[in-house]
Amino acid sequence: MSIEKTLEYIHKIKWLGSKPGLSRTRELLGLMGNPQKELKFVHVAGTNGKGSVCAYISSVLQEAGYKTGLYTSPYINRFNERMQINGKSITDEELEELTDYIRPYADGMSDPPTEFEVITALAFEYFARNKCDIVVLEVGMGGELDSTNVIDTPECAVITSIGLDHTKQLGSTIAEIAKAKAGIIKGGDTASYESEGEAYEVIKSACVRSGANLVTADFSEIKNLKTGTDGSTFDYKGLCGIKIPLSGTYQPKNCALAVETVRLLAKKGYDITDENIKEGLRKTKWSGRFEILGREPTFILDGAHNPHGMKAAAESIGALFGQKKTVFIVGAMADKDIDGMFSLIVPLADMFFTVTPENERSMPAEDLMRHIEALGGRAVSCEGFSEAVSRAVERAGKDGVVAALGSLYFSSDIRKAYNEYVQGV
Repeated sequence: MSIEKTLEYIHKIKWLGSKPGLSRTRELLGLMGNPQKELKFVHVAGTNGKGSVCAYISSVLQEAGYKTGLYTSPYINRFNERMQINGKSITDEELEELTDYIRPYADGMSDPPTEFEVITALAFEYFARNKCDIVVLEVGMGGELDSTNVIDTPECAVITSIGLDHTKQLGSTIAEIAKAKAGIIKGGDTASYESEGEAYEVIKSACVRSGANLVTADFSEIKNLKTGTDGSTFDYKGLCGIKIPLSGTYQPKNCALAVETVRLLAKKGYDITDENIKEGLRKTKWSGRFEILGREPTFILDGAHNPHGMKAAAESIGALFGQKKTVFIVGAMADKDIDGMFSLIVPLADMFFTVTPENERSMPAEDLMRHIEALGGRAVSCEGFSEAVSRAVERAGKDGVVAALGSLYFSSDIRKAYNEYVQGV
């Protein structure tokens, strides 16, 4: 199949929310000869920070000389980004070939697999065929019943920051959500962002039950921290002068969790030096997380899409720009806690420009505008992303700040509209 036909086939299965259970993924992989059995994994779950933590870990492993697979979701610009080896995305030709291989197995199943289950199986086959030394595997949603959880005990299970999101599927409390995330713990080693509170107690109990060794990131050990729009420098547990290029005041904490993870791998026998860690962190690339797209005005793109993520974005904006009011471009899924999310950033805002992301779950721009106005914010709904970007930049002026916040589903449209605006000026 051509790449267009390949993506059409993958997307027609349409993941409109996961069907619970791992039976379909196991059946499909069994028909394929269980490629996941040939691989070693770092398995990463959590509410926020999964992508950044995966990026840090995979960059360090590459720097240490390991052929490293990376599986993430959703993508920012192209579908192919979801499967990478040593920082390079799967090619169109490889994706076409793998889909042609998997399609007869998937189509022949009496209980058809979901879109995400097919993509996960594609990734396992891709990494196995390319004989990856290790794969950094990001959970799609939850953990226990996520299709990535068909793997055996990983080299390390990693649980990032936990907050309220996907409550319909995972539960309405922090403890219930943590239980779903902790479902990836199967013994072996576990690294946790949480070190106290409800989520930590759930993770600790899961480790005790499975006999897993638990290590937590110690944020009090982040010393000599300097953070700006170009990233952060700091010391952490004997690693002096760590430099990370990812912006956001929360990134040093995500980085600390990644350091704990790769040090656990080193204790297992992986040849990872302190210099590998520092250099790998310095070279980390990750789009769409408090990413500075341009200056004059400062234009930020961030995938905050739940109250936990909005809180982190608001803290970063406040820390970096002080009392300067921000112009926001926002879009949201209708099934999110809209008021809980936007009440956190209304006090920082000069003006909101709302858009409708291209997704069937999206809240219409006019509805989002009315929610923001009810919270005391000033908002204008826009017909499209180009209008929102041009109006926001004009409103902010050269010395201002524009922040585009919302699901990663709208990040590529924001980036495209911004690039077109810059080229047209």
